[in-house]
Amino acid sequence: MAEPISLRDSIAAQMKDAMKAGEKTRVGALRLIMSALKDREIEARGAGKIVSRADELALLTKMAKTRAESLTIYKDNGREDLAAQEAAEIAVINEFLPQQMDDAAVTQAARAAIAQTGAAGMRDMGKVVAALKDKYPGQMDFAKASGIVKGLLSA
Repeated sequence: MAEPISLRDSIAAQMKDAMKAGEKTRVGALRLIMSALKDREIEARGAGKIVSRADELALLTKMAKTRAESLTIYKDNGREDLAAQEAAEIAVINEFLPQQMDDAAVTQAARAAIAQTGAAGMRDMGKVVAALKDKYPGQMDFAKASGIVKGLLSA
């Protein structure tokens, strides 16, 4: 059985293709992703850890979220050139993220995690959110998921 292609290898291959095609914006976004992943690996290596796929997806999610916030600010201030740049980077980052779960799917996953962890009240919220992070890395907004878990546990 072949070993699955790593995220960095996939990004490197796409960067080479984008360079050949002369897609400057895409190359720039891919370089940003590669740089962030390399920084994370160096940081983890210093701590004696290995970067997991979940860590990579969390990093990409954070990158997309940061750019979405910047996009809003640029649009509000009439900087369409910078907004377009951010939107292009978000599109490239999202190519490497799994499909995001909708609210109904997050609620269903939260109910399953509550049952799995045996959570009985608000003091167990951390266990439930940790279980969701382990099972669904990069597939949901965990801030929103925390609110859903809180609502289910307080009901």
